[in-house]
Amino acid sequence: MYVSEWENSKRSISDRYAAILRQILGVTDGELRGSPASVAPAMADGYDELLSRIDSASSVSGSMVKSFNEQTELLRTMDRQRGASGLIDQMTGHLSALEEALNFAVLPSARRPVALALAGASTLAAWQAIDAGAVERAWRHYELAKRAARDAESPMYLAHAMGEQAYVLCEAGRPSLGLDLVRDAQRSLGQGGSPRLRAWLYAAEAELCAHAGMPDDCRRALDAAVASIPPGPEDRDPDMLSIFLNGGHLARWRGNVLAMLGDDDAVSSLYGALEIADPTFVRANAGLHTDIARAHLARAEYDDANTHLRQARLLASRTGSVRQRRRVDLLSSRL
Repeated sequence: MYVSEWENSKRSISDRYAAILRQILGVTDGELRGSPASVAPAMADGYDELLSRIDSASSVSGSMVKSFNEQTELLRTMDRQRGASGLIDQMTGHLSALEEALNFAVLPSARRPVALALAGASTLAAWQAIDAGAVERAWRHYELAKRAARDAESPMYLAHAMGEQAYVLCEAGRPSLGLDLVRDAQRSLGQGGSPRLRAWLYAAEAELCAHAGMPDDCRRALDAAVASIPPGPEDRDPDMLSIFLNGGHLARWRGNVLAMLGDDDAVSSLYGALEIADPTFVRANAGLHTDIARAHLARAEYDDANTHLRQARLLASRTGSVRQRRRVDLLSSRL
């Protein structure tokens, strides 16, 4: 009864129910209530309040920035294991605190570390929004991440935000425009950046090329990614903590791209990735099983495809991933 009354504006959503619904649906309070996001109250006339906020921001120490980054890392870990829908309130509050600290930081020495922390948190929030199907929120978070990266004077974080933002364009049906954005990200990075980030950008380029129907460019980008990835099992870059990528992850990514091209090598590449997949990456493993199902479908191996789609659906449901469930549903319709 309440749902009908909410939908017909006969009853407003109480704060108690709003908190529950935000957790279930993975939306912000403004999105849930259909109203613009709340804004901070107007400042008092005069300068006392302004100076108070500036003084507060100037006191943000290295240990506080470290705490901000630790909170981002905790949210990232929770996201990959449990999904994004239950983290919406924590993520919104985290971004607000970082923005508040940056907005009133005056000198570059105070702004840069906070801006870098905000860039990393914003790209995480944006990817969570993509996963929840909230594409406009994702776009805005990527714009925030790019502004923060420029403020931090960090070409790496800027290139990463641009590369991930390209996926919003791709999923909106504009893969060619997304490909242009990825290539702009590569140009903005130039010869700088870590090898792991360059490999990530090449792999993203390959995936966008596959979506755009450019198989030759796709294979060239895959080869460049394989040539760039550092050897060994390590998947984190100390200068680019937003990226998880090693040879095993890249094998999975390569298999996904080859499956889109209908290449027979996709199956062996994906099964190799499955053998070494980290079980804590629950949503990523849902994607991996979906990729394997796609590869089997391309070979008309319907029983195998159905087996992996069932596993993908189970994992996607555990994390509440709208994006992965949509992929599973699209492939299931072909069985």
